[in-house]
Amino acid sequence: MSFKVKFWGVRGSIATPSPRHIGFGGNTSCVELKIGNRVVILDAGTGIRNLGHWLLRRNAMKGDLFLSHTHWDHINGFPFFSPAFKKDRHFTIHAGHLADKGGIAKVLASQMAQPFFPVPLEKMGAQMDSVDFRAGDSFSLGDKIRVRTAPLNHPDGATGYRFEYGGKALCYVTDTEHTPGKPDQNILGLIEGADLVIYDSTYTDKEFEAHVGWGHSTWQEGVRLCQAAGAKALAIFHHDPDHEDQFMEELEAEARQLWSGAMVARENMRVNLL
Repeated sequence: MSFKVKFWGVRGSIATPSPRHIGFGGNTSCVELKIGNRVVILDAGTGIRNLGHWLLRRNAMKGDLFLSHTHWDHINGFPFFSPAFKKDRHFTIHAGHLADKGGIAKVLASQMAQPFFPVPLEKMGAQMDSVDFRAGDSFSLGDKIRVRTAPLNHPDGATGYRFEYGGKALCYVTDTEHTPGKPDQNILGLIEGADLVIYDSTYTDKEFEAHVGWGHSTWQEGVRLCQAAGAKALAIFHHDPDHEDQFMEELEAEARQLWSGAMVARENMRVNLL
């Protein structure tokens, strides 16, 4: 049994390929879970490109991709996901916010349609199935993996996930905006007792007021939610593109001082739950 986490992209909004973003990483959201023998991918930001190359080297034949939502920074790496161009591979793509809007397959095809991209979705040779559920649903993924979901407060909708396996639980909660002083009950229920919560920490509490309505939260709110829900650890995630390495190092020191369970997600960081 294994339950392993690797961060391939931790940045939010737009990739930041600069020397001032090397320490924490510039690729946008993509997290790999190795749960037993299953490959589970969370979001398809630019980080999924490097993950794809790694999966080819490992000769991984199939996997499940779960999308929090379909804003650019969470899907614009998908056309560069190299295993999807292999005819002998099989991927299932899951989304919880598009059941009434044409489905996830339509959205992924549209971003690869002219004049936006030269290679259409149908050129990808892998077998790709799509599953459109509704945020709030719970279901089994098979192989003793249980998935719970919750709707998040984000423009156009987003979905939070909880993966349970072998007595351990990981939650992926991005992108979401909180209301100061009113903990999100959907999130509290989802992350209760979780071993690791990956949370949208785009802003600090000080920055938040200037960005109300933008659909993002703060690392301090992540700490508050985790402590209220009895979660064991928080991964501060979805870093603002303007938060360069020095800023992030100072943020990391402050977060550790506030709560020993807090860590800042870095590109290529690994966490083993089992």
